[in-house]
Order: sequence, then structure tokens, then C-alpha cells
Amino acid sequence: MSKKEPIIQVSLDVTSIDEALDMAGAAVRAGVDWLEAGTPLILAEGLHSVRAMREAFPDHPVVADLKTMDGAGLEAEMMFQAGADYVVVMGVAHDASIIEQVKMAQRLGGKVMCDVMLCADKPGRAREAQDMGVDVIIVHTGFDERNMIPGLSPLDDLSPILDAVDIPVQAVGGLSVEQAIETLDMGAEIVVFGAPLVIASDAFTAATDDFEGLLREIVAKVKGPNAPADG
Repeated sequence: MSKKEPIIQVSLDVTSIDEALDMAGAAVRAGVDWLEAGTPLILAEGLHSVRAMREAFPDHPVVADLKTMDGAGLEAEMMFQAGADYVVVMGVAHDASIIEQVKMAQRLGGKVMCDVMLCADKPGRAREAQDMGVDVIIVHTGFDERNMIPGLSPLDDLSPILDAVDIPVQAVGGLSVEQAIETLDMGAEIVVFGAPLVIASDAFTAATDDFEGLLREIVAKVKGPNAPADG
């Protein structure tokens, strides 16, 4: 994953497969690289949402944001078999859960992201997760946490974690488009656009009537105005 060609990931934090597929189609046409089945979508539609995204977009990596805390091998197995390329385990989970998810990924040809949200020592836990075999670190400030404590941002934690690991890092959680792009300048290799785009007020729905147009603008900012798109 070259820093000269950052990966753009969009998180589909909606609650129906139909809406997720519509938004994923817009994202692909705009030039987005990776599609994430967000936690609300997985809670609402389960592995069926991942299977539908894999069938509709066979050439785009699919991330299943499971936020796994236990039963990590089984959860990963189900999602990989449904077509996910990446699954997410929480850094605050037991070492055994991270190890089991990594083992299942290696067995089935998938990869593991570790979300270090709420870890007491985020850089240290990120390094431990890397040593256990995860492929990507997620620097995440949670939705409820940042709503209760204004001013919190994953940008506060990003630099120390980048210094602690050698694997790709992404930062998510309440970032504006400009802040998300800033994570690339700081050294992240994957830029994620999620809640700021898709959560309108308290409803998990598209926050703009021109979702595709907004994503096209973002892709142009990240990759340049001549970046290829699918439509």
C-alpha cells in the first residue's frame, strides 16, 4: 500500500441492504477503493449484507466492521465465507481473541484490522496487535465517547501509533473531510469517510442528496483531479 496512492474506504453505516448497495454503487462510481459494511448494517442485516456487497462489487475489498470482543474465530469465519476481505477485532479484547481471528484470516485468506478504541495504552496495544499478526490498525474515537466528551479526536492518538507500528493505519471517528485527508499527511495509508458523510442528525441515512458527487470531490482531493472512476 503506497503512500503515493492512498486507499479510500467508505463506511456504509446504514441499516438496510438496499440502501447500502445504492450508496456502495455511488461510491464505486466515484472512485472509492474499499467498501465497509458498518456496524449498524451488520447488526441490522448480518452476514447477508456482506454477501450482497461481495456479489454486487466483486472487485472491491469489503471490510466487515464486527467490533469483535469474543468468539473471534467463528465471527471471522462467517464473514470471510460470506465474502469479507477484512474483519475487525477490538484491541481491548483478550489476546486470545485477536490471535484466533488472525488464525482464521490466515486459514481463509482474509485479513484483520484491530481497533484500539478505549485501550489504556493505544500505541502499546497497537504494537502488540501487530506482533500478534493483525494487518491494519484502526485509531478510533467512538461515537458515544466523543459526544459525551467534546473535543476528543482520533488525531490526538494518531502520531504515537504511527510511530509504534509498521503496518498500515487508519483513523476514524467524527473527522471532517479535511481532517480525514490530514491523516494521510500524518502518515496513515487508508483514509476513511464514514459518519460525517452518512449520519444526518440522529438518523443513519445519507446526509446529502448528492452523495456520489460529494465522494467524487473527495476522491479528487485525495488522489488528484484525474483519478479514475468507474462511471
